[in-house]
Amino acid sequence: MDILVIGSSNTDMVVKARSLPTPGETILGGDFFMNPGGKGANQAVAAARLGGNVTFVTKVGNDLFGNQAIEHFKEENIETKFCLIDSKNPSGVALITVDAKSENCIVVASGSNNNLLPIDLEPLKDLIAKSGILLIQLEIPLSTVITAARQAHVAGSKVILNPAPACDLPNELFSTLFLITPNETEASLLTNIEVKDIETATQAAQALKKKGVRNVIITMGSKGALLVAEEELIFIPAEKVVAIDTTAAGDVFNGALAVAISQNISLKNAVIFANKAAAISVTRMGAQLSAPYLTEIINLT
Repeated sequence: MDILVIGSSNTDMVVKARSLPTPGETILGGDFFMNPGGKGANQAVAAARLGGNVTFVTKVGNDLFGNQAIEHFKEENIETKFCLIDSKNPSGVALITVDAKSENCIVVASGSNNNLLPIDLEPLKDLIAKSGILLIQLEIPLSTVITAARQAHVAGSKVILNPAPACDLPNELFSTLFLITPNETEASLLTNIEVKDIETATQAAQALKKKGVRNVIITMGSKGALLVAEEELIFIPAEKVVAIDTTAAGDVFNGALAVAISQNISLKNAVIFANKAAAISVTRMGAQLSAPYLTEIINLT
């Protein structure tokens, strides 16, 4: 089953520091890294490295960052012929600070990502219809997300939405979703239920199902993930590792999830697989560069 990812591509500029700065504070950082990122690109790379047959639709600027991004996707065995070039806006960038506890803060300048519009999807209707899985996020215009989800749903594809970064979503979107994968913060925003433990996560998941979503996975960081599917409710603990950088853990989780689902693996086992991929990713610096390969998942004890 083919995986179509529609989403953002950024270049991440990362500084490691002892602590995250407070408003108005200047701190001295340590190591600096410049890595490929963006939630859509992160998820596409994660899925491709884990064996998925991935096509990526994104929009980059006609600049060095954009050209480098497309060459990188090709190297990762991602189909890039539907990657679009924006002649007016620069490629997206993200400024990331990672502290000594591996927590991070991120500021994104979206650039060309904000110009990936519904009209850009018009020539891609056949592509969307033929893809068994559509994986989308919220770093591109919401109107584009809704259009893609509606087209894929009508065609019978499984639509997976990672609702990040968090924002209010229209009711019409939920009924198109096979699966939604918020973290605790995002689930709280979408349901007005403060998610702080398994009980409240269950309440939030049930509230999302009432909105029309078929399946819900709420990721809870180092604790694990709660799966509320059509016929099961189960909490799946995370793998225990020493985290260095959590920047793209959620993206790796979603990319891995899409691969497992594309192979008709049960949702429970898909979450177990995705937990393993995310666990490996947090032991490394960077976004896409932290995504593991399939052999590493197999070898993880």
